[in-house]
Amino acid sequence: MEKRELLYEGKAKKIYKTDDQNLLIAEYKDSATAFDAIKKATITGKGVLNNTLASFFFELLNREGIPTHFVKKLSDREMLVKKVEIIPVEVVIRNIAAGSIVKRLGIEKGKPFNPPLIEFYLKNDELHDPIICEQHIYALDLAKPEEVKVMKELALKINEVLKKFMEEHGIILVDFKLEFGRLPDGTVILADEISPDTCRFWDKETGESLDKDRFRFDLGDLIEGYKKVLEKIKGEKNEKG
Repeated sequence: MEKRELLYEGKAKKIYKTDDQNLLIAEYKDSATAFDAIKKATITGKGVLNNTLASFFFELLNREGIPTHFVKKLSDREMLVKKVEIIPVEVVIRNIAAGSIVKRLGIEKGKPFNPPLIEFYLKNDELHDPIICEQHIYALDLAKPEEVKVMKELALKINEVLKKFMEEHGIILVDFKLEFGRLPDGTVILADEISPDTCRFWDKETGESLDKDRFRFDLGDLIEGYKKVLEKIKGEKNEKG
């Protein structure tokens, strides 16, 4: 697979064209940002860890029959993905109250949600990714009702798979953000990434944050937290053969 010109550079990844018009290469960067990039840093090794973790989670979801853009891991920092048209709606699943919802609604941190909450946010950096409802999605022509239905169904299935898997490996899946994209035939699939950058992970025994909150709120070394996630999920996997 030939890596060609840079197509797009975001906060955490660079996307490159390839010699196949339907495939792209995602390269994970060492940059960390928070609070609309007001807080930023370069953290050596972060890109390698995120690529490894995202590849692991995509492989898990693919095995469970969830359609994703992931094709294969190419190197320490790179993965091969299907080219999609990103739907500009971020889907957030909340199993436990944490982060913005605590401040926004005055909910006590740690309150469980059963069933889990689904929230939508407009993917727009200039507007600071505001929360929106389904009617906003249709009014702004961001996605069709049948696409939103698929996004919600996939998000809840992803939550079921990841929540169960992480709990078995000593980690609580608090909440996470998903992005979806359209294939050329219109099929909606999971895109972007799943990693401690986009998920909130708590250690099941200690309650320690093992995600980007470590960087946001100075809760500890970010790399150490991400490594703990990798060690827990890989360790159990290796023990089972």
